[in-house]
Amino acid sequence: MSSWEGWRERFTAHGYDVHVPDWPLGDVGLGELAAHYEKAVRALDSLPIIVGHSVGGLIARQHLDAGLARAAVAIAPLPLPLSGDEHEASSQGYVALPQAQFRQMIANTVAEDEAATLYRRYVIAAPRRLLTDLGFDGTRPGTFEDASGNEDASGNTASPEASTRGPLLLVSGQEDRMVADAVTRAAYKRYGDWTAVTDLKQFADRGHSLVIDSGWPAVADYVLAWLAANGMTTPAEAG
Repeated sequence: MSSWEGWRERFTAHGYDVHVPDWPLGDVGLGELAAHYEKAVRALDSLPIIVGHSVGGLIARQHLDAGLARAAVAIAPLPLPLSGDEHEASSQGYVALPQAQFRQMIANTVAEDEAATLYRRYVIAAPRRLLTDLGFDGTRPGTFEDASGNEDASGNTASPEASTRGPLLLVSGQEDRMVADAVTRAAYKRYGDWTAVTDLKQFADRGHSLVIDSGWPAVADYVLAWLAANGMTTPAEAG
C-alpha cells in the first residue's frame, strides 16, 4: 500500500488530479531518485504542486527552486547533504530498518500497536547508496538533529533577489527524531530574504510518521487550506 493513499483520496475529493509516482527500481542514489521524479514531473501537461515527505521533501524543495513546480509542500524534509558526491560500489545493497528503531525514531508519538501496524504496512528496505548520499553512515538509517551544518547547502538554485518561484510550505513535527524540528526551522530561516512566499507549520506532539499515522488527516487538511489560501487550486502532485 502506498503511504500516500489516504492523501490521494482526500485531495481527489477536493478536486485535485493527484499523481503518485512509483518508487524507482534498483539500488538508486539521491541523484537518480531526483531525476526519476523530475522525469515524472516533466511528463505532466502543466506544472504540478509537489508534496513530499522526508527525502521527498528535499526533492520537492529542489524541484520548486528549479522552476519545476507551481508550489511545493515539504514535510519534515531532509537537508541537502554537504557533499554532492554519488556513492557507487562501496555503498551497494539494501538496508532494512529494524522495527525497534522505527518505533524509536519515526513512530515515537503513537501507541505501540499503531507503530507495529505502520511498520508492517509501510517499511521497505532502502538502498544503501541513497542512505549514504543523504549523509547517513550507509549501514542503517540515522537522524538529523543538528541544523547548523547541512542547511548551509540547502539546495536553493536562485538568488533571493531574483526569486520568482511559487509558494513553499515547510512542515515539521516538533517531536520528530529523524528530522528534528530545528532542522526544518533552519531551512525556513534561510528563505528569509526571498521574495517568494515561504511558510512554516509546526505540529506539536508529532513525529516523523505524521503523514502516515492516525493523525495524518490534520496535516493533509492544513496543507489543503494553505494551498487554497495561496490560490493553488489546480492539480497536485504527491511524491
